[in-house]
Amino acid sequence: MPVAMTPLETITKNHRLGFIGLGHLGSPMARRLLSAGFPMVVYNRDINKTKSLSILGAEVAPDPGELAGEVAVVLSCLADAAAVEAVYLGAGGVLRNARPGTRIIEMSTVAPETSRKLYQAAHELGISLLDVAVSGSSPVAEAGTLTLLGGGDRLDFDAAEAVFAAIAKQWFYMGPSGSGVAMKLVVNTLLGVGMQAIAEAVALGSKLGLPRDLLFDTLAKTAVVSPVQAAKLASAKRNDYEPQFPIRLMHKDFGLALSASTRAGLSLPAMEAAAAVNAAETARDAEQDFSAVVRRMERQVAAKSALPPAA
Repeated sequence: MPVAMTPLETITKNHRLGFIGLGHLGSPMARRLLSAGFPMVVYNRDINKTKSLSILGAEVAPDPGELAGEVAVVLSCLADAAAVEAVYLGAGGVLRNARPGTRIIEMSTVAPETSRKLYQAAHELGISLLDVAVSGSSPVAEAGTLTLLGGGDRLDFDAAEAVFAAIAKQWFYMGPSGSGVAMKLVVNTLLGVGMQAIAEAVALGSKLGLPRDLLFDTLAKTAVVSPVQAAKLASAKRNDYEPQFPIRLMHKDFGLALSASTRAGLSLPAMEAAAAVNAAETARDAEQDFSAVVRRMERQVAAKSALPPAA
């Protein structure tokens, strides 16, 4: 049985961690925490995803509630708000089973309102909860160079530095509960709209007769293309859309950002247009990388080129 953490106590490698959700980002983060020397208990609905971590020394919990009762710090990285609420407030039973003094670092991308709801529920039980949104793809997570965006109580955020240092190159405290995921929606709006802009630029270059390889290579070296976009151009040039950030997750994040903008009374036409293209490509193959909008635009160019000239 772990010793309950006291207020203001800093998380160290003497504290047992629990990790719930071993997907594209959760699995590499959990591996890095294990490699850094943290004792760990893990849970995933698909137990096959726990095997590699078990080999590395992690214990495997049969359910989230039992995990919560065995650790000082709970981390989770889940697919959506429904999964988060089920794990913490529903059948998963994390808040029912965690003891007062437990620290929770919730890393899923959900609406700020969801994070604030969890924060309040945990606070009433003497449990601290941070929303620490993750920016970066699975290779970035494997390298331990993620960017973390935190919301919640500042002292709790600062006390988790040893955890952050094992998985990220930089972390930012954004403000009270919900602020971390709010910043993630801002970041992913730019990510998604920027990827659609890249796709359209490639389509235009192709229609203007530029050689495909030269187009991709030169565009990637210009000052207007970010390092992330340059890497995506290199993959798209090879028609490689293996998921580093699945398009279904970008689709979810677009939905969260659009809902937030509607509530704020904002009209964001570029995001709305990019989200529509993303949604159409998600319907085609939800598990491909979000950069597959490049291939979608290339298919459009090819289809237009195949049409007979207008009379």
